[in-house]
Amino acid sequence: MIKLKKYLNSLNLISESSWKKIETIFVKKPLNKGDYFIKEGQKAVKVAFLQKGIVRAFYRTENGKEYNKHFFTNPSFIGGYSSLITGRINTINQQAITDCEIIVADYDKFTSLYSSCPDVETAARKLAELSFVEKEQREIEIVLLDASERYLLLREQFPNLEQLIPQYHIASFLGISPTQLSRIRKKL
Repeated sequence: MIKLKKYLNSLNLISESSWKKIETIFVKKPLNKGDYFIKEGQKAVKVAFLQKGIVRAFYRTENGKEYNKHFFTNPSFIGGYSSLITGRINTINQQAITDCEIIVADYDKFTSLYSSCPDVETAARKLAELSFVEKEQREIEIVLLDASERYLLLREQFPNLEQLIPQYHIASFLGISPTQLSRIRKKL
């Protein structure tokens, strides 16, 4: 819970009274390598704080091909955000690539804190804003940068990722084949 408190305070200072309410709704749960936090086809009802480990968010086509959309590294929140907000079925899988430490809360219980804890609502809004900016930046990078530039940017944003996860996940995230990634790495 200490990491969650530090993270939320980095977004917006959380009062002790609000923190006591937050502590009551988050529960530690295991998320082992290969486990899914949420799958496509499910309705999202939980949100989790990733304290340790790496989770990938990915799409799967009808023929089973997977495309990595995002890597969550600690500290960060995970969950089927679009599904949580809209109430629709989730379309993005979130799977642990490493053993992870997470604490989980019911999303409705978390958002119910907003009326009595405006500091929590402000932190959540700031988190949503940061997520929007990050998503927009990623879209720009995919369109404007070539594969080598995207790879260098990935190494800058996630310095130790290459040592922790399989290369084919990185290639998928970059939108290239593992062979292309090998060539880029050799060239650089």
